[in-house]
Amino acid sequence: MKNRPEVPVNCLFQGCYNPEYEAEIRKCKDKCHAYNQLNPNDRETQSRILAELLGKMGREVIFTPPFWCDYGYNISVGDFFYSNHNLIITDGAKVTFGDHVFIGPNCCFTTAEHAIDPEQRKAGLEIAKPIKVGNNVWFGAGSTVLAGVTIGDNSIIGAGSLVSRSIPANVIAVGVPCRVLRPIAEEDKRRYPFYQGK
Repeated sequence: MKNRPEVPVNCLFQGCYNPEYEAEIRKCKDKCHAYNQLNPNDRETQSRILAELLGKMGREVIFTPPFWCDYGYNISVGDFFYSNHNLIITDGAKVTFGDHVFIGPNCCFTTAEHAIDPEQRKAGLEIAKPIKVGNNVWFGAGSTVLAGVTIGDNSIIGAGSLVSRSIPANVIAVGVPCRVLRPIAEEDKRRYPFYQGK
């Protein structure tokens, strides 16, 4: 869409006290508010609002309300995306999710960092760094993913983790700060018994 102010990536910019950005954020918050007021089972209206809000949306996308973001159009989600309650995405830079991503409740993805220098911070300078999530990634409840992080395909981020650096594909990573615990192995297919009921 034309006339959207572009947020610079990986360099300091006037993020706070900037009328252009503030106007975009207000528009986005109006859409998020409308979304969050819906009956949680009204999938049709949810999909319509999400299609207006997000930059790209695949098939079978569910954001369980409440959901909040800053711009919306910087978020791209693939097919079969599911997030549980209370997802927050501060999307000053691009936030990209692959296919089959599961996000537990109370998770946060933030592309924003404020200036380290106190005078620059007081003046409203900040930086935005993109976040990229691969396919088949699962985030446990209460995970936080910080600016500039990439998470590889098939990985699991354990509940309560603080992801401050990139995580490779095919691993289980947990902790504060989040670190690789171990690779996902063939025996994980047999970790739990299958239900043998009717």
